[in-house]
Amino acid sequence: MSASSQSAKSKKDESFLGRLGGTLVRRKKATEVSDLHEEGKNAINAPMLPSGKDVHPEDTLLEENAERIMLDPTSRDDPKFKDLLKVLIDWINSELEEDRIIVKDLEEDCYDGQVLQKLFEKLSGRKLNVAEVTQSEIGQKQKLQTVLEAVNELLRPHGWSIEWSVDSIHCKNLVAIVHLLVSLAMHFQAAIRLPEHVSVRVVVVKKREGILQTALVNKELTSTTEMMMGRFERDAFDTLLDHAPDKLNVVKTSLITFVNKHLNKLNLEVTELESQFADGVYLILLMGLLEDYFVPLYNFFLTPENFDQKVHNVAFAFELMQDGGLKKPKARPEDVVNLNLKSTLRVLYNLFTNYKNSE
Repeated sequence: MSASSQSAKSKKDESFLGRLGGTLVRRKKATEVSDLHEEGKNAINAPMLPSGKDVHPEDTLLEENAERIMLDPTSRDDPKFKDLLKVLIDWINSELEEDRIIVKDLEEDCYDGQVLQKLFEKLSGRKLNVAEVTQSEIGQKQKLQTVLEAVNELLRPHGWSIEWSVDSIHCKNLVAIVHLLVSLAMHFQAAIRLPEHVSVRVVVVKKREGILQTALVNKELTSTTEMMMGRFERDAFDTLLDHAPDKLNVVKTSLITFVNKHLNKLNLEVTELESQFADGVYLILLMGLLEDYFVPLYNFFLTPENFDQKVHNVAFAFELMQDGGLKKPKARPEDVVNLNLKSTLRVLYNLFTNYKNSE
């Protein structure tokens, strides 16, 4: 960075420091979850090509007419699939934080039924009659059987397709595990935004007359947000944008008036909701004003230069909201950064509802 650029940035920071009025203090959650890590899988669980000679010898132990499904290698490395895994892992860790459970890998952490049991109990408010700790394979499968029976009894009447089984989960079938978690997240209206249009290719191995047959099949894990949200009650913004677009400007005007009432204290002004909150800076400053504290400039990017820095800012603003006692926003930081109007409106309206009487 040139000396002139550094000088300009320094002056900009100083001007903000002048507006913010000095030293900064903030209550921060001491919660840290490790990033998703990839572990090596043995041949029986690893993806493989649809060729008989590439099938692992252990697959010949399949019973007649039985089948095994495994993830294709190209799908395992797909960015959208990885994004879905991260969203699900972060969601589970958020839900089970009080139980001090940290999930790092869905295959390794969900196969024995312990995490799935705790997650279902937390979401449903129903206690399952299962052993707390089960080390043996028989005990693990018995626990899985109880958990999945409860899940299936809950989901099946609502039209959910059951794409999992005790054996597939216990065999660490990642596609089956993801299907199950996505269905639970949508059914319980999890405060997350699942990535749209995530599909994977799987290798299906079947045994017919003693001969192994393989084929590649596409599996859809998520569709559009609108279709996924359509399985449960749509919120006011779905109705507003779909059936009363003429009233949209009225809502936007009300929200702009609300945010400017507070941002004006820093000589800042919003005219476009869609774009001016997309980098997260105004959201962070707004939360500090609403909660009456100053946010340290080193905690966020004052002038974010790329997508990741903007996502960091919005995610940090969401943490501030939760620190203030608000529920986790039903939006992904990526949606706000990508100028998704409904996501931005949901976040701002939640602030308006909780702070509309704040001075």
